[in-house]
Amino acid sequence: MNSSQVGKLGEEIAAVYLKKRGYKILERNYSPNFISGPIQGEIDIIAQKEDTLLFVEVKTVVCKNSEDSEEKVFFPEDKVNFLKQRKIIKTSESYLLEKAYPQETKWQIDVITVEIFLKERKAKIHHIRNAISDS
Repeated sequence: MNSSQVGKLGEEIAAVYLKKRGYKILERNYSPNFISGPIQGEIDIIAQKEDTLLFVEVKTVVCKNSEDSEEKVFFPEDKVNFLKQRKIIKTSESYLLEKAYPQETKWQIDVITVEIFLKERKAKIHHIRNAISDS
């Protein structure tokens, strides 16, 4: 399984997870039409629950060892560094502008990590709410 396939599988698992919790998926793999260059970003999943928009960054890793193993070199959320956070914020703001949401719209940026355990054929999901802020 290559990294692109792993990422797509993780995003699909995250979307199912959100739907089961009452979120409506509005968009997947959103990229703004009017931004280019180094600030260009992509939002993996945009969802809504009640009056709050959710911009979700999904990070996926395939674990070679079993779920019980303590041999973790890194956590998937460690890959959401400062530059990635800035891109997610700018891209989220672009979405709000492009879709003409009112300024008072409630929104947040979450990170969902998916650890895929091939031997057990299962995934472990960790939902980090309000993981990134603009302050």
